[in-house]
Amino acid sequence: MSGGDALPVGGPVRIRHSVRGILLTDDHEILLCRHIAAAGQVVWVVPGGGIEKGETLLSALGRELMEEVGFAVEGRPPHVWHRQMLAVDHLPGYDGVIHDYFLVRTAAFDARGTMSDEELAAENITGLRWWPVPEIVGYRGPDLFAPRDLGMLLTELITTGVPAAPVSLGP
Repeated sequence: MSGGDALPVGGPVRIRHSVRGILLTDDHEILLCRHIAAAGQVVWVVPGGGIEKGETLLSALGRELMEEVGFAVEGRPPHVWHRQMLAVDHLPGYDGVIHDYFLVRTAAFDARGTMSDEELAAENITGLRWWPVPEIVGYRGPDLFAPRDLGMLLTELITTGVPAAPVSLGP
């Protein structure tokens, strides 16, 4: 369990399940979304979002990437990471989140999804940027990355390749 109070005993547990696309170029640049978190903290995350009723992981990934960044997923990208964080009200209205991450190799492109700027802002997305992985590794500024060890995780993924099974990430 990560942070917060213990989960309620005997009550329903509300978990938000999401998918995320690691859009990575051959030059080791990754597309990240700029989110404004609590107290105005900037957090850079890979694009993605919640799975809707009736969706598979891959159909949700395709919908989310098209909406947020305008990318059409082809084939079956490998499922590389799995992260579960449980805590009462970790996310408003939820007791935890599950993120499943898929590696999508692509050339850099001008990211512009089907969502309007207002719709993106409602999702707390205030910008998109291609980041070189070494810049993430060496970053010492005020912004955060999610997961916090994103630079190390990407370096390992680039160095060792796609894992045989999704790697379970810490909270």
